[in-house]
Amino acid sequence: MQSCTIKNGGCGPRAACSHHAKTNAVRCTKKAGHTNTRPASGDIRTVNICANAEWSQNGGTIAGGNGRWSGTNQLVYSHGLFVDDNQTVVIADYGNCRIVQWKNGDTTNGQVVAGGNGQGNGLNQLSVSTDVLIDKETDSLIICDAGNGRVVRWSRRSGTTQGEVLIDTIGCFGLAMDEQRYLYVSVYGKHEVRRYKLGDNIGTLVAGGSGQGAELNQLNGP
Repeated sequence: MQSCTIKNGGCGPRAACSHHAKTNAVRCTKKAGHTNTRPASGDIRTVNICANAEWSQNGGTIAGGNGRWSGTNQLVYSHGLFVDDNQTVVIADYGNCRIVQWKNGDTTNGQVVAGGNGQGNGLNQLSVSTDVLIDKETDSLIICDAGNGRVVRWSRRSGTTQGEVLIDTIGCFGLAMDEQRYLYVSVYGKHEVRRYKLGDNIGTLVAGGSGQGAELNQLNGP
């Protein structure tokens, strides 16, 4: 095992980071003199990138890049994004209160696929959209509509003009979905992550929830 050199491997200030040179597995080990409600030594994360991977030093713009405004070739403070199997990129265009998609190879203009009707709380509107993912099972977008304190779903079918509320009264910020289609929502203000079965408005606490902080049982604005 070797010591981590970049941002302590994401282990935080109260843990020492080491990684395996061949597998890139990262281990966070509790530093002497600190106590935690859970030991850090079992916290192992595997990064699925081969050890000898080489990254291109030059990237290309695939969406936006034409200044900040509301044109279909523009973005304003884009936050989360999701890439589907066809390499279509779906972007949470935070500042424009909308979700836009850019198809693979089309770098000229995107297409508004949710919101885009001004900031508001109507079912055809979004407010501070911070993250988005695609649910392939229903061919729909699941959106963190943070300004309205809700998670909404919009069909990807042509002609869709409004969404539906999946979870209300939640200070969401980020989203993820597992293979069993459980939805994970990071709740920024409560410093926690909750898991939801689709159709459930209560959810289960799966991370954090012990107040804001840097201990291993805490999160800080996830």
